[in-house]
Amino acid sequence: MFIDKSMTKKVITIDKDAPILEASEKMKQNNIRHIPVVDKDNILLGVITDRDIRSAMPSIVLADVDTQKERERIAKLKVEDIMTRNPVTISPANTLEDAIMLMQQTKVGAFPVVDENRRLQGIISIRDMMRAFINVLGIEEPGTLLCILVENKLGQMKRIVDAISEEKVSFGSILVARYWDENKRAVFPYLLTNNVMNIKKKNWYLDQLPKA
Repeated sequence: MFIDKSMTKKVITIDKDAPILEASEKMKQNNIRHIPVVDKDNILLGVITDRDIRSAMPSIVLADVDTQKERERIAKLKVEDIMTRNPVTISPANTLEDAIMLMQQTKVGAFPVVDENRRLQGIISIRDMMRAFINVLGIEEPGTLLCILVENKLGQMKRIVDAISEEKVSFGSILVARYWDENKRAVFPYLLTNNVMNIKKKNWYLDQLPKA
């Protein structure tokens, strides 16, 4: 699945000369944690995050802080003073898998999506990816997730699909995960039914099926 199908396209942005208090207010109003900083041509200049703002705005209630001077200092700060320049970005042609791996490597929670000219096209966040994978897995529809342990060899998936299909049950999705036992795989069929008693009682000739 490509990024441009799952990213947020209507992006809240901000100008580099805007006060950081404006950025803070935008984050609160829109319940977001990252705001791309763009110029008049929508070219990405940087990103400002809630962490950047928290770092720039220490508590002004400490006894040894001149609160008036601190407020004046904060009021003068611009977005460009604290934003992350040259942030990690991703292309609309990349996939969700690319974004997940990039997040794992960089520990960043959202990426601006830019074209070859660094013009902002959207933003992809953990929230966007969760929504995309919920759609892919079909788990918004009522159903039951099973876990079946099988040997790591060809033909096992077909046996599972055939056995479930005999019960005329529809699949929402099927995931296969590496298992902690050697030469095992965990297969997770999500079935679009809550009545799985007959499936659990079948003579599977497989390694393990969850008990009823």
